[in-house]
Amino acid sequence: MTKEELLSEFKRCKDDPVYFLRNYIKVVHPIRGLVPFDLYPFQERIVHALENNRFNILRKFRQAGCTTIASAYSLWMVLFQKHKSVVILSRGDTESTEVLDRIKLMYDELPPFLKPGIAEDNKHTLKLTTQSIIKSRPSGKQSGRSLAGSMLIIDEAAFIDNIDSIWAAVYPIISTGGRAFVLSTVNGIGNWYHEVYEKALAGENSFNPIDIRWQEHPEYEKQEDYSHLYEEMLEKGLDVTTWEETTRANMPMKQWLQEYECSFLGTGDTFIEGSILQQMASETSEEYYTKYNNRMRVWQEPKPYYSYIISCDTSLGRDRDYSAFHIVNLYNGQQVGEFYSNKTPINDFAQIIANEGMLYNIAHVICERNTIGNNLIDWLYNIYEYENLWADENNEIGFQVTAKNRDVLLADLEEALRIELVKINSTRTCDELMTFIISEGGKVKAEKGKHDDLIMSLALAIYGYKNIIDTTTIEHISKIPHKDAPAMPSKQLKAPLKTSYGEITQEDLRWLMK
Repeated sequence: MTKEELLSEFKRCKDDPVYFLRNYIKVVHPIRGLVPFDLYPFQERIVHALENNRFNILRKFRQAGCTTIASAYSLWMVLFQKHKSVVILSRGDTESTEVLDRIKLMYDELPPFLKPGIAEDNKHTLKLTTQSIIKSRPSGKQSGRSLAGSMLIIDEAAFIDNIDSIWAAVYPIISTGGRAFVLSTVNGIGNWYHEVYEKALAGENSFNPIDIRWQEHPEYEKQEDYSHLYEEMLEKGLDVTTWEETTRANMPMKQWLQEYECSFLGTGDTFIEGSILQQMASETSEEYYTKYNNRMRVWQEPKPYYSYIISCDTSLGRDRDYSAFHIVNLYNGQQVGEFYSNKTPINDFAQIIANEGMLYNIAHVICERNTIGNNLIDWLYNIYEYENLWADENNEIGFQVTAKNRDVLLADLEEALRIELVKINSTRTCDELMTFIISEGGKVKAEKGKHDDLIMSLALAIYGYKNIIDTTTIEHISKIPHKDAPAMPSKQLKAPLKTSYGEITQEDLRWLMK
Protein backbone atom coordinates (compact mmCIF):
# COMPACT_ATOMS: atom_id res chain seq x y z
CA MET A 1 0.00 0.00 0.00
CA THR A 2 1.05 3.58 -0.60
CA LYS A 3 1.37 5.99 2.31
CA GLU A 4 -1.94 7.58 1.36
CA GLU A 5 -3.64 4.17 1.21
CA LEU A 6 -2.25 3.23 4.60
CA LEU A 7 -3.51 6.48 6.10
CA SER A 8 -6.94 5.90 4.56
CA GLU A 9 -7.02 2.36 5.88
CA PHE A 10 -5.89 3.53 9.32
CA LYS A 11 -8.70 6.09 9.41
CA ARG A 12 -11.28 3.53 8.34
CA CYS A 13 -10.19 1.18 11.14
CA LYS A 14 -10.31 4.04 13.63
CA ASP A 15 -13.85 5.05 12.59
CA ASP A 16 -15.35 1.57 12.26
CA PRO A 17 -14.55 -1.03 14.95
CA VAL A 18 -16.55 -3.74 13.13
CA TYR A 19 -14.42 -3.23 10.03
CA PHE A 20 -11.25 -3.34 12.12
CA LEU A 21 -12.22 -6.52 13.94
CA ARG A 22 -13.39 -8.29 10.80
CA ASN A 23 -10.30 -7.43 8.72
CA TYR A 24 -7.38 -7.24 11.15
CA ILE A 25 -8.11 -9.24 14.28
CA LYS A 26 -7.04 -12.88 14.38
CA VAL A 27 -8.29 -15.35 16.97
CA VAL A 28 -7.63 -18.96 17.90
CA HIS A 29 -10.65 -21.06 16.90
CA PRO A 30 -11.00 -24.46 18.64
CA ILE A 31 -11.57 -26.19 15.29
CA ARG A 32 -9.77 -24.09 12.69
CA GLY A 33 -6.82 -22.75 14.66
CA LEU A 34 -5.60 -19.17 14.07
CA VAL A 35 -8.14 -17.50 11.80
CA PRO A 36 -9.42 -13.99 10.96
CA PHE A 37 -12.17 -12.88 13.32
CA ASP A 38 -15.02 -12.93 10.80
CA LEU A 39 -17.80 -11.77 13.10
CA TYR A 40 -21.13 -13.56 13.05
CA PRO A 41 -24.20 -11.28 12.85
CA PHE A 42 -24.98 -11.55 16.58
CA GLN A 43 -21.36 -10.65 17.42
CA GLU A 44 -21.52 -7.62 15.17
CA ARG A 45 -24.71 -6.60 16.96
CA ILE A 46 -22.82 -6.61 20.26
CA VAL A 47 -20.11 -4.32 18.87
CA HIS A 48 -22.72 -1.85 17.61
CA ALA A 49 -24.32 -1.86 21.07
CA LEU A 50 -20.95 -1.03 22.64
CA GLU A 51 -20.59 1.90 20.27
CA ASN A 52 -24.06 3.29 20.87
CA ASN A 53 -24.48 2.87 24.63
CA ARG A 54 -22.29 3.84 27.59
CA PHE A 55 -23.50 1.01 29.82
CA ASN A 56 -24.23 -2.44 28.37
CA ILE A 57 -25.13 -5.72 30.07
CA LEU A 58 -25.04 -8.93 28.05
CA ARG A 59 -26.80 -12.23 28.76
CA LYS A 60 -24.95 -14.83 26.75
CA PHE A 61 -24.82 -18.54 26.09
CA ARG A 62 -21.71 -20.60 26.61
CA GLN A 63 -18.90 -20.36 24.05
CA ALA A 64 -20.45 -17.42 22.24
CA GLY A 65 -17.12 -15.68 21.68
CA CYS A 66 -18.18 -12.66 23.73
CA THR A 67 -15.01 -12.46 25.82
CA THR A 68 -13.13 -12.39 22.51
CA ILE A 69 -15.32 -9.49 21.38
CA ALA A 70 -14.61 -7.61 24.62
CA SER A 71 -10.88 -8.25 24.20
CA ALA A 72 -10.81 -7.12 20.56
CA TYR A 73 -12.89 -4.03 21.30
CA SER A 74 -10.51 -3.13 24.14
CA LEU A 75 -7.57 -3.35 21.77
CA TRP A 76 -9.36 -1.19 19.23
CA MET A 77 -9.92 1.51 21.89
CA VAL A 78 -6.29 1.74 23.01
CA LEU A 79 -4.93 1.57 19.45
CA PHE A 80 -6.91 4.47 18.09
CA GLN A 81 -7.55 6.66 21.14
CA LYS A 82 -4.87 8.32 23.24
CA HIS A 83 -4.78 8.31 27.02
CA LYS A 84 -7.53 5.72 27.39
CA SER A 85 -7.62 3.19 30.20
CA VAL A 86 -9.53 -0.07 29.79
CA VAL A 87 -9.92 -2.27 32.87
CA ILE A 88 -11.03 -5.89 32.48
CA LEU A 89 -12.21 -7.68 35.62
CA SER A 90 -12.29 -11.49 35.60
CA ARG A 91 -13.21 -14.23 38.10
CA GLY A 92 -9.65 -15.14 39.05
CA ASP A 93 -5.98 -14.70 38.29
CA THR A 94 -5.93 -17.45 35.66
CA GLU A 95 -8.86 -15.96 33.78
CA SER A 96 -7.46 -12.43 33.88
CA THR A 97 -4.11 -13.64 32.53
CA GLU A 98 -5.79 -15.57 29.72
CA VAL A 99 -7.78 -12.50 28.65
CA LEU A 100 -4.67 -10.32 28.43
CA ASP A 101 -2.73 -13.05 26.61
CA ARG A 102 -5.55 -13.15 24.08
CA ILE A 103 -5.25 -9.39 23.54
CA LYS A 104 -1.47 -9.62 23.17
CA LEU A 105 -1.88 -12.30 20.49
CA MET A 106 -4.29 -10.01 18.62
CA TYR A 107 -1.76 -7.19 18.83
CA ASP A 108 1.10 -9.39 17.63
CA GLU A 109 -0.86 -10.43 14.53
CA LEU A 110 -1.60 -6.85 13.45
CA PRO A 111 0.18 -5.39 10.41
CA PRO A 112 2.97 -2.93 11.28
CA PHE A 113 1.05 0.21 10.31
CA LEU A 114 -1.52 -0.51 13.03
CA LYS A 115 1.02 -1.18 15.82
CA PRO A 116 2.07 1.96 17.68
CA GLY A 117 4.53 0.15 19.94
CA ILE A 118 4.49 -1.24 23.48
CA ALA A 119 5.55 0.87 26.45
CA GLU A 120 4.84 -1.68 29.22
CA ASP A 121 4.08 -5.39 29.08
CA ASN A 122 3.58 -7.64 32.11
CA LYS A 123 1.21 -10.29 33.48
CA HIS A 124 -1.70 -7.92 34.06
CA THR A 125 -0.88 -4.83 31.98
CA LEU A 126 -0.40 -3.85 28.34
CA LYS A 127 0.51 -0.19 27.82
CA LEU A 128 1.04 1.24 24.34
CA THR A 129 3.07 4.21 23.20
CA THR A 130 -0.26 5.99 22.63
CA GLN A 131 -0.27 6.22 26.47
CA SER A 132 -3.41 4.12 26.45
CA ILE A 133 -3.45 1.05 28.66
CA ILE A 134 -5.31 -2.22 29.21
CA LYS A 135 -5.35 -3.62 32.74
CA SER A 136 -6.61 -7.15 33.33
CA ARG A 137 -7.37 -7.81 36.99
CA PRO A 138 -8.77 -10.74 39.00
CA SER A 139 -11.64 -10.05 41.36
CA GLY A 140 -10.77 -9.55 45.00
CA LYS A 141 -11.61 -7.58 48.09
CA GLN A 142 -9.50 -4.62 46.99
CA SER A 143 -10.43 -4.75 43.30
CA GLY A 144 -12.76 -1.79 43.40
CA ARG A 145 -9.96 0.56 44.45
CA SER A 146 -7.89 -0.05 41.31
CA LEU A 147 -10.54 -0.06 38.60
CA ALA A 148 -10.55 3.58 37.56
CA GLY A 149 -10.61 3.79 33.80
CA SER A 150 -12.30 4.99 30.64
CA MET A 151 -14.04 1.65 30.26
CA LEU A 152 -14.73 -1.15 32.72
CA ILE A 153 -15.37 -4.66 31.39
CA ILE A 154 -16.66 -7.26 33.85
CA ASP A 155 -16.39 -10.78 32.46
CA GLU A 156 -18.63 -13.56 33.87
CA ALA A 157 -20.09 -11.09 36.33
CA ALA A 158 -22.63 -13.59 37.70
CA PHE A 159 -19.76 -15.67 39.11
CA ILE A 160 -17.90 -12.88 40.95
CA ASP A 161 -18.86 -13.07 44.63
CA ASN A 162 -18.08 -9.50 45.64
CA ILE A 163 -19.17 -7.80 42.43
CA ASP A 164 -21.84 -5.71 44.19
CA SER A 165 -19.28 -4.04 46.43
CA ILE A 166 -16.83 -3.65 43.54
CA TRP A 167 -19.49 -1.93 41.45
CA ALA A 168 -20.43 0.34 44.35
CA ALA A 169 -16.80 1.40 44.63
CA VAL A 170 -16.16 1.99 40.95
CA TYR A 171 -19.47 3.49 39.83
CA PRO A 172 -18.77 7.01 41.15
CA ILE A 173 -15.60 7.01 39.02
CA ILE A 174 -17.16 5.95 35.72
CA SER A 175 -20.50 7.72 36.20
CA THR A 176 -19.03 11.04 35.06
CA GLY A 177 -18.08 9.85 31.59
CA GLY A 178 -16.75 6.32 31.78
CA ARG A 179 -18.31 3.27 30.16
CA ALA A 180 -19.12 -0.26 31.31
CA PHE A 181 -19.66 -3.60 29.62
CA VAL A 182 -20.96 -6.39 31.85
CA LEU A 183 -21.21 -9.86 30.33
CA SER A 184 -21.96 -13.29 31.70
CA THR A 185 -23.66 -16.61 31.38
CA VAL A 186 -26.41 -16.82 33.98
CA ASN A 187 -25.81 -18.22 37.45
CA GLY A 188 -29.06 -18.34 39.34
CA ILE A 189 -31.37 -15.66 40.68
CA GLY A 190 -30.89 -12.91 43.22
CA ASN A 191 -27.24 -12.08 42.56
CA TRP A 192 -26.02 -8.67 41.42
CA TYR A 193 -25.86 -9.64 37.75
CA HIS A 194 -29.42 -10.99 37.69
CA GLU A 195 -30.84 -7.95 39.45
CA VAL A 196 -29.04 -5.45 37.18
CA TYR A 197 -30.09 -7.34 34.04
CA GLU A 198 -33.74 -7.53 35.10
CA LYS A 199 -33.77 -3.81 35.93
CA ALA A 200 -32.20 -3.09 32.55
CA LEU A 201 -35.01 -5.01 30.83
CA ALA A 202 -37.56 -2.99 32.79
CA GLY A 203 -35.82 0.29 31.95
CA GLU A 204 -35.07 0.96 35.62
CA ASN A 205 -31.32 1.64 35.28
CA SER A 206 -28.82 3.01 32.76
CA PHE A 207 -27.79 -0.34 31.30
CA ASN A 208 -28.68 -1.38 27.76
CA PRO A 209 -29.65 -5.08 27.87
CA ILE A 210 -28.23 -7.33 25.14
CA ASP A 211 -29.70 -10.79 24.78
CA ILE A 212 -28.25 -13.40 22.43
CA ARG A 213 -29.41 -16.98 21.79
CA TRP A 214 -27.48 -20.08 20.79
CA GLN A 215 -29.72 -20.41 17.73
CA GLU A 216 -27.97 -17.32 16.33
CA HIS A 217 -24.60 -19.12 16.26
CA PRO A 218 -23.93 -20.75 12.86
CA GLU A 219 -21.82 -23.45 14.54
CA TYR A 220 -24.79 -24.52 16.67
CA GLU A 221 -27.68 -24.20 14.21
CA LYS A 222 -27.34 -24.46 10.44
CA GLN A 223 -27.67 -21.18 8.56
CA GLU A 224 -27.25 -19.98 5.00
CA ASP A 225 -23.91 -18.69 3.71
CA TYR A 226 -21.79 -20.89 5.97
CA SER A 227 -21.32 -23.97 3.78
CA HIS A 228 -17.52 -23.62 3.97
CA LEU A 229 -17.71 -23.74 7.78
CA TYR A 230 -19.84 -26.87 7.75
CA GLU A 231 -17.43 -28.61 5.38
CA GLU A 232 -14.57 -27.87 7.81
CA MET A 233 -16.65 -29.10 10.74
CA LEU A 234 -17.51 -32.37 8.99
CA GLU A 235 -13.81 -32.94 8.32
CA LYS A 236 -13.32 -32.73 12.09
CA GLY A 237 -16.19 -35.13 12.72
CA LEU A 238 -18.63 -32.39 13.79
CA ASP A 239 -22.18 -32.12 12.43
CA VAL A 240 -24.09 -28.90 13.12
CA THR A 241 -27.44 -30.66 12.49
CA THR A 242 -26.93 -32.87 15.54
CA TRP A 243 -25.27 -30.30 17.81
CA GLU A 244 -28.34 -29.54 19.96
CA GLU A 245 -29.33 -33.17 20.38
CA THR A 246 -25.80 -34.26 21.27
CA THR A 247 -25.13 -31.37 23.64
CA ARG A 248 -28.41 -31.79 25.54
CA ALA A 249 -27.84 -35.52 25.86
CA ASN A 250 -24.47 -34.99 27.50
CA MET A 251 -25.37 -32.54 30.25
CA PRO A 252 -28.00 -32.21 33.00
CA MET A 253 -31.15 -30.34 32.03
CA LYS A 254 -30.48 -27.54 34.50
CA GLN A 255 -27.01 -27.00 33.06
CA TRP A 256 -28.45 -26.85 29.53
CA LEU A 257 -31.11 -24.35 30.59
CA GLN A 258 -28.59 -22.05 32.27
CA GLU A 259 -25.63 -22.28 29.90
CA TYR A 260 -27.44 -22.34 26.56
CA GLU A 261 -31.06 -21.29 27.09
CA CYS A 262 -29.89 -18.47 29.40
CA SER A 263 -32.60 -19.29 31.96
CA PHE A 264 -32.37 -17.66 35.37
CA LEU A 265 -32.88 -20.59 37.74
CA GLY A 266 -32.17 -20.90 41.44
CA THR A 267 -28.58 -21.50 42.40
CA GLY A 268 -27.77 -24.96 43.59
CA ASP A 269 -30.25 -27.70 42.75
CA THR A 270 -33.78 -26.36 42.57
CA PHE A 271 -36.36 -28.51 44.33
CA ILE A 272 -38.56 -28.47 41.25
CA GLU A 273 -36.80 -29.73 38.13
CA GLY A 274 -35.56 -26.95 35.85
CA SER A 275 -37.56 -27.81 32.73
CA ILE A 276 -40.77 -27.84 34.79
CA LEU A 277 -39.96 -24.40 36.18
CA GLN A 278 -39.23 -23.08 32.72
CA GLN A 279 -42.55 -24.42 31.40
CA MET A 280 -44.44 -22.96 34.38
CA ALA A 281 -42.82 -19.57 33.92
CA SER A 282 -43.79 -19.51 30.25
CA GLU A 283 -47.46 -20.11 31.13
CA THR A 284 -47.93 -17.49 33.86
CA SER A 285 -50.40 -14.71 33.23
CA GLU A 286 -50.18 -10.96 33.65
CA GLU A 287 -53.92 -10.62 33.00
CA TYR A 288 -55.07 -9.95 36.54
CA TYR A 289 -56.50 -7.13 38.60
CA THR A 290 -55.49 -6.19 42.14
CA LYS A 291 -57.30 -5.74 45.44
CA TYR A 292 -56.47 -4.57 48.94
CA ASN A 293 -53.90 -1.96 47.89
CA ASN A 294 -52.13 -4.27 45.42
CA ARG A 295 -51.67 -7.02 47.98
CA MET A 296 -53.94 -9.44 46.13
CA ARG A 297 -53.97 -10.49 42.48
CA VAL A 298 -57.09 -11.95 40.91
CA TRP A 299 -57.00 -13.89 37.64
CA GLN A 300 -60.58 -15.16 37.69
CA GLU A 301 -63.65 -14.16 39.65
CA PRO A 302 -65.77 -16.87 41.30
CA LYS A 303 -68.13 -18.80 39.06
CA PRO A 304 -71.30 -20.65 40.03
CA TYR A 305 -71.14 -24.37 40.65
CA TYR A 306 -67.39 -24.31 41.20
CA SER A 307 -65.83 -25.15 44.55
CA TYR A 308 -62.64 -23.40 45.71
CA ILE A 309 -59.95 -23.83 48.34
CA ILE A 310 -58.02 -21.04 50.10
CA SER A 311 -54.68 -22.03 51.64
CA CYS A 312 -53.01 -19.72 54.17
CA ASP A 313 -49.48 -19.19 55.49
CA THR A 314 -49.34 -16.60 58.26
CA SER A 315 -46.72 -14.11 59.43
CA LEU A 316 -46.69 -11.47 62.14
CA GLY A 317 -47.07 -8.70 59.57
CA ARG A 318 -43.83 -6.99 60.61
CA ASP A 319 -41.76 -6.69 57.43
CA ARG A 320 -39.85 -10.00 57.49
CA ASP A 321 -41.92 -13.03 56.51
CA TYR A 322 -45.03 -12.67 54.39
CA SER A 323 -48.62 -13.63 54.95
CA ALA A 324 -49.84 -15.40 51.87
CA PHE A 325 -52.76 -17.34 50.51
CA HIS A 326 -53.78 -18.94 47.24
CA ILE A 327 -57.26 -19.46 45.86
CA VAL A 328 -57.47 -22.60 43.73
CA ASN A 329 -60.39 -23.91 41.70
CA LEU A 330 -61.08 -27.47 42.92
CA TYR A 331 -62.54 -28.51 39.58
CA ASN A 332 -59.64 -27.68 37.26
CA GLY A 333 -56.73 -26.77 39.55
CA GLN A 334 -56.48 -23.18 38.31
CA GLN A 335 -54.83 -20.65 40.61
CA VAL A 336 -57.40 -17.85 40.47
CA GLY A 337 -56.18 -15.59 43.28
CA GLU A 338 -53.06 -14.85 45.34
CA PHE A 339 -52.45 -12.68 48.39
CA TYR A 340 -48.94 -11.62 49.44
CA SER A 341 -48.04 -9.05 52.09
CA ASN A 342 -45.55 -8.51 54.91
CA LYS A 343 -47.42 -5.62 56.49
CA THR A 344 -50.90 -7.04 57.11
CA PRO A 345 -51.90 -7.63 60.77
CA ILE A 346 -53.50 -10.94 61.72
CA ASN A 347 -56.98 -9.46 62.20
CA ASP A 348 -56.93 -7.77 58.78
CA PHE A 349 -55.54 -10.93 57.17
CA ALA A 350 -58.37 -12.98 58.73
CA GLN A 351 -61.02 -10.54 57.53
CA ILE A 352 -59.66 -10.62 53.96
CA ILE A 353 -59.69 -14.44 53.99
CA ALA A 354 -63.25 -14.50 55.34
CA ASN A 355 -64.38 -11.99 52.71
CA GLU A 356 -62.73 -13.92 49.85
CA GLY A 357 -63.96 -17.23 51.23
CA MET A 358 -67.58 -16.07 51.16
CA LEU A 359 -67.09 -14.55 47.71
CA TYR A 360 -65.69 -17.80 46.32
CA ASN A 361 -68.76 -19.86 47.14
CA ILE A 362 -67.89 -20.41 50.82
CA ALA A 363 -64.50 -21.80 49.90
CA HIS A 364 -62.71 -24.45 51.90
CA VAL A 365 -60.07 -22.69 54.00
CA ILE A 366 -56.97 -24.56 55.16
CA CYS A 367 -54.58 -22.78 57.52
CA GLU A 368 -51.28 -23.86 59.01
CA ARG A 369 -51.67 -23.70 62.76
CA ASN A 370 -48.04 -23.38 63.78
CA THR A 371 -47.62 -20.58 66.37
CA ILE A 372 -49.21 -17.45 64.88
CA GLY A 373 -51.45 -19.61 62.66
CA ASN A 374 -53.59 -20.41 65.72
CA ASN A 375 -54.34 -16.73 66.09
CA LEU A 376 -55.55 -16.60 62.51
CA ILE A 377 -57.80 -19.61 63.06
CA ASP A 378 -59.22 -18.00 66.21
CA TRP A 379 -60.06 -14.83 64.31
CA LEU A 380 -61.65 -16.73 61.43
CA TYR A 381 -63.75 -19.10 63.56
CA ASN A 382 -64.66 -17.09 66.63
CA ILE A 383 -64.68 -13.50 65.39
CA TYR A 384 -65.76 -13.78 61.75
CA GLU A 385 -67.65 -17.05 62.30
CA TYR A 386 -66.29 -18.66 59.15
CA GLU A 387 -67.18 -22.32 59.45
CA ASN A 388 -65.83 -24.00 56.31
CA LEU A 389 -62.41 -24.49 57.88
CA TRP A 390 -60.35 -27.59 57.23
CA ALA A 391 -59.87 -29.88 60.24
CA ASP A 392 -57.63 -32.91 60.69
CA GLU A 393 -58.62 -36.46 61.70
CA ASN A 394 -58.74 -35.33 65.35
CA ASN A 395 -61.18 -32.54 64.44
CA GLU A 396 -58.59 -29.90 65.18
CA ILE A 397 -58.92 -26.93 62.86
CA GLY A 398 -55.90 -26.22 60.69
CA PHE A 399 -52.81 -28.15 59.63
CA GLN A 400 -49.87 -28.61 61.98
CA VAL A 401 -46.65 -28.51 59.90
CA THR A 402 -43.89 -30.68 61.37
CA ALA A 403 -40.43 -31.66 60.18
CA LYS A 404 -41.84 -35.06 59.22
CA ASN A 405 -44.95 -34.04 57.31
CA ARG A 406 -43.19 -31.06 55.71
CA ASP A 407 -41.31 -33.50 53.49
CA VAL A 408 -44.63 -35.14 52.53
CA LEU A 409 -46.17 -31.75 51.75
CA LEU A 410 -43.25 -30.83 49.51
CA ALA A 411 -43.27 -34.22 47.78
CA ASP A 412 -46.96 -33.73 46.97
CA LEU A 413 -46.17 -30.23 45.75
CA GLU A 414 -43.47 -31.51 43.39
CA GLU A 415 -45.75 -34.24 42.03
CA ALA A 416 -48.67 -31.85 41.50
CA LEU A 417 -46.51 -29.41 39.53
CA ARG A 418 -44.86 -32.21 37.55
CA ILE A 419 -48.15 -33.82 36.44
CA GLU A 420 -49.87 -30.43 36.05
CA LEU A 421 -52.50 -31.13 38.67
CA VAL A 422 -52.52 -27.38 39.30
CA LYS A 423 -52.01 -24.43 36.96
CA ILE A 424 -49.93 -21.56 38.39
CA ASN A 425 -50.67 -18.09 37.00
CA SER A 426 -48.46 -16.06 39.34
CA THR A 427 -44.96 -14.92 38.42
CA ARG A 428 -44.34 -14.29 42.13
CA THR A 429 -44.99 -17.93 42.95
CA CYS A 430 -42.73 -19.06 40.09
CA ASP A 431 -39.95 -16.75 41.28
CA GLU A 432 -40.07 -18.29 44.76
CA LEU A 433 -39.96 -21.80 43.29
CA MET A 434 -36.84 -20.86 41.29
CA THR A 435 -34.98 -20.02 44.49
CA PHE A 436 -36.34 -22.97 46.49
CA ILE A 437 -33.33 -25.26 46.59
CA ILE A 438 -31.86 -28.44 47.99
CA SER A 439 -28.96 -27.36 50.18
CA GLU A 440 -25.65 -29.18 50.47
CA GLY A 441 -26.96 -30.81 53.64
CA GLY A 442 -29.99 -32.12 51.76
CA LYS A 443 -32.52 -29.74 53.34
CA VAL A 444 -35.12 -28.19 51.08
CA LYS A 445 -35.36 -24.47 51.81
CA ALA A 446 -35.45 -20.99 50.35
CA GLU A 447 -32.16 -19.63 49.12
CA LYS A 448 -30.48 -17.19 51.53
CA GLY A 449 -32.28 -13.86 51.41
CA LYS A 450 -35.36 -15.33 49.68
CA HIS A 451 -38.78 -16.43 50.92
CA ASP A 452 -40.94 -19.56 50.77
CA ASP A 453 -44.30 -18.21 52.05
CA LEU A 454 -46.05 -18.62 48.70
CA ILE A 455 -44.53 -22.09 48.31
CA MET A 456 -45.71 -23.36 51.69
CA SER A 457 -49.20 -21.96 51.23
CA LEU A 458 -49.28 -23.58 47.76
CA ALA A 459 -48.21 -26.89 49.32
CA LEU A 460 -51.13 -26.58 51.77
CA ALA A 461 -53.49 -25.86 48.87
CA ILE A 462 -52.35 -29.01 47.09
CA TYR A 463 -52.65 -31.08 50.26
CA GLY A 464 -56.20 -29.83 50.85
CA TYR A 465 -57.01 -30.18 47.15
CA LYS A 466 -55.91 -33.82 47.03
CA ASN A 467 -57.65 -34.57 50.33
CA ILE A 468 -60.93 -33.18 49.04
CA ILE A 469 -60.87 -34.73 45.57
CA ASP A 470 -59.85 -38.09 47.04
CA THR A 471 -62.95 -38.15 49.23
CA THR A 472 -65.54 -36.78 46.78
CA THR A 473 -67.44 -38.34 43.90
CA ILE A 474 -67.25 -35.18 41.84
CA GLU A 475 -65.03 -35.56 38.78
CA HIS A 476 -62.11 -33.17 38.48
CA ILE A 477 -59.63 -32.33 35.74
CA SER A 478 -56.05 -33.47 36.32
CA LYS A 479 -54.62 -32.12 33.07
CA ILE A 480 -55.25 -28.40 33.13
CA PRO A 481 -56.63 -26.80 29.95
CA HIS A 482 -55.37 -23.37 28.97
CA LYS A 483 -58.86 -22.01 28.48
CA ASP A 484 -61.77 -22.07 30.88
CA ALA A 485 -63.76 -25.25 30.83
CA PRO A 486 -67.52 -25.25 31.34
CA ALA A 487 -68.57 -25.04 34.93
CA MET A 488 -69.38 -28.76 34.89
CA PRO A 489 -69.55 -31.16 31.95
CA SER A 490 -73.12 -31.70 30.76
CA LYS A 491 -72.84 -35.43 31.40
CA GLN A 492 -72.31 -34.65 35.07
CA LEU A 493 -75.09 -32.14 35.44
CA LYS A 494 -77.78 -34.46 34.14
CA ALA A 495 -78.37 -38.19 34.47
CA PRO A 496 -80.80 -40.58 32.70
CA LEU A 497 -84.04 -41.03 34.69
CA LYS A 498 -86.88 -43.43 33.87
CA THR A 499 -90.28 -41.93 34.71
CA SER A 500 -93.39 -43.76 35.91
CA TYR A 501 -94.64 -43.56 32.35
CA GLY A 502 -91.63 -45.47 31.04
CA GLU A 503 -90.09 -42.40 29.36
CA ILE A 504 -86.37 -41.62 29.58
CA THR A 505 -85.65 -38.07 30.69
CA GLN A 506 -82.76 -36.18 32.26
CA GLU A 507 -82.56 -35.33 35.96
CA ASP A 508 -80.73 -32.11 36.81
CA LEU A 509 -78.04 -33.03 39.36
CA ARG A 510 -76.84 -29.52 40.13
CA TRP A 511 -78.68 -29.65 43.45
CA LEU A 512 -75.95 -32.03 44.60
CA MET A 513 -73.43 -29.21 44.30
CA LYS A 514 -75.23 -27.05 46.83
